[in-house]
Amino acid sequence: MLRSQIATSLKNIKPFLKISSSLKPYSHRPEMSMASVEESQVGILCYISQLPGFRGILKQRYSDFIVNEVALDGNVVHLTTLDSPLEIAVEKKGKVADLQDRDYTHEIESFRVLAGDSDVEKLKELIDQVVTGVINKDETIVLSPSSDKCHRTAVHNFFKERMKCLVTDTVDGPDSSSKCIRVRMNSGSNNGRGRNSRKRKNRDDKPYDSRGSDSSWPENLGKFLRFHLYKENKDTQEALGLLSKMLGTKPRSFGFAGTKDKRAVSTQRVTVFKQRASKLAALNEKLIGIKVGNFCHVNEGLVLGQLQGNRFTITLRSISAENEDIIRAAATALGKNGFINYFGLQRFGSSSIATHLIGAALLRGEWKAAVSMVLEPREGDILLYCCSLVYIFLEKNVMKDATRQIREYYKESGDIEGTLRQLPRYLVAERAILQCFQKSPGNYLQALLAIPRTLRMMFVHSYQSYLWNHAASMRVQNYGFQQVVLGDLVYCKEEENDKETLTSPLECEDDAGDDTHIDCNLEDIPVADLSEVKNASVKVISEEDIAAEKYSIEDIVLPLPGSRVCYPSNEIGKIYHDLAKKDAISLTESAHNSKEFSLTNMTGAYRRVFQKPKDFEWELLKYTDPNLPLAETDMDVIAKSRASRIVRDSDEKESPHDCRPETDNCNNEIDISANIKDDTQTETSESQESQTALKLGFTLPASCYATMAIRELLKTSTSVAFHRALN
Repeated sequence: MLRSQIATSLKNIKPFLKISSSLKPYSHRPEMSMASVEESQVGILCYISQLPGFRGILKQRYSDFIVNEVALDGNVVHLTTLDSPLEIAVEKKGKVADLQDRDYTHEIESFRVLAGDSDVEKLKELIDQVVTGVINKDETIVLSPSSDKCHRTAVHNFFKERMKCLVTDTVDGPDSSSKCIRVRMNSGSNNGRGRNSRKRKNRDDKPYDSRGSDSSWPENLGKFLRFHLYKENKDTQEALGLLSKMLGTKPRSFGFAGTKDKRAVSTQRVTVFKQRASKLAALNEKLIGIKVGNFCHVNEGLVLGQLQGNRFTITLRSISAENEDIIRAAATALGKNGFINYFGLQRFGSSSIATHLIGAALLRGEWKAAVSMVLEPREGDILLYCCSLVYIFLEKNVMKDATRQIREYYKESGDIEGTLRQLPRYLVAERAILQCFQKSPGNYLQALLAIPRTLRMMFVHSYQSYLWNHAASMRVQNYGFQQVVLGDLVYCKEEENDKETLTSPLECEDDAGDDTHIDCNLEDIPVADLSEVKNASVKVISEEDIAAEKYSIEDIVLPLPGSRVCYPSNEIGKIYHDLAKKDAISLTESAHNSKEFSLTNMTGAYRRVFQKPKDFEWELLKYTDPNLPLAETDMDVIAKSRASRIVRDSDEKESPHDCRPETDNCNNEIDISANIKDDTQTETSESQESQTALKLGFTLPASCYATMAIRELLKTSTSVAFHRALN
């Protein structure tokens, strides 16, 4: 059935699809029981180019989709080494040596003014005895009692700022109204942190509290270890969850600029708080599908949005067209004209209940309906089984996914405790709701607020994206893509230098486009609000602007609805309000008192309508073995470098990749034949007919979806089910 539907859709593909004049609110449509979200349901309707498309398989192998993060400095992030730098593994100089190398006469005299002669003599005696080795460096002195807390604070700060080789804490004084400050060498212990820490009244001489001390971490190293994370066929949260478990730390200790695709090979920068490079590097021997390297210590951790974009290397396999001129023309047009900067299907989830439908319910204040949509069984829970290159779609009456069975169990029984015992931990939203119901049965709003903020806000952001997509389609349908028109919104030329960095917080969460659904495991990470800057950077096109030819289509933006955005003054502005009204949603008034789920409490943002890929390149490849990788990953480069060193040492020559250009082929064509297998493949194909692949390389800003560029090229659906069926 599915294959016949796809075959029919391939025959009926049109380069330009008009928007129906009778748009219906998708949140009330019965056909939403389909197995997954369709592009037309979320406003993905038009193409820029009217050139014909062609057949090609996206992500036949996860190594066909390579993503390398582009840092804020413009450098493409690659994994180039797995080794830990030697200087990072070296411990800092001891505190006793620090005392020996420095003259503290001036500090001691300053301390005399603060504490008096008696305490100064105690301090001098402690330093002299430790330096000469007369006493152990763990010995302490106790300063004179003081009932003045401000004075004690000043003493603590003195040691913290001017004599960092010494640390202090507070102990009880001789009477109930006074306290004493205890001084000791900074020994690098845990300073009372953890299970063995005791309250002040129960301390004898040890352990100490950590006041004025950060002795557990070397002063010469930044508190954050930055490294490059390389992963294959894993999403960012899954990879970091595994690393945190192996390191014995919390996932929240990690920082990253954006999530990357799961079914892909990706490299990105990550930071982790107070970890040694040698410890992370040692994990490489145990990790499967994950590698870490390029270590360095920095003073600040990464947060969402701290990236310029992503570099994509995408291979489309089994290319089929009437002739290769069609492929060349389509690739050239993509590089020249770009694509419509739609929010991709990943934004709306991979199950039958799209995230924007839940967002619409939240905006209407229908808390119970929203909870039901999160918890109820859905068609997207059916398993997809892969056998070599053939994907078999199993009907729900033949084989049900365990997750769907759990959902059905709760729907039929209402057993919260029993459902929680079965529910996988990665179903964060579902678990949060049910755990809240245990404490507050029937409190649907409270249950929704129990979901981690980043995840619960994704639903509302998805509805904003849904409106934006429809507005973008209407803009292309009504005015084309050749020039700006009266009433368009554009980035102001006066702020040309700023516009590249004006990225919506909504657009930072899934910058590379990820095969995520509402069951994703997201951390509750606050996202910076840059709306005020963005709002000052747009203007409405006037007759004078058109006459001056000051702006081009690359400057055109459309708003993501919010309280501080303005809308185009032409017909495009009206579609936002019309479509929202059909979903019983107002863009200017809230239907309830919950500010978190209200567009009037969200500032909004702007997003480019048209996007050109940067540093665009492409080539046609000929291959016979479908198990052969057609693009080099970072680990391929590292392995090749190691192999070459071994060859030089042993004088043995090996050639794992045999790539040779076809001498009689035209430009941009290469013939590749070899016998290298991906982790996902179990058998090597025997000799087959030669096939064509199209390899693309391009860079996109953060929040742009590479799948939308591929859609413009192929003129076919970008859904996962569609391309799996092509296999």
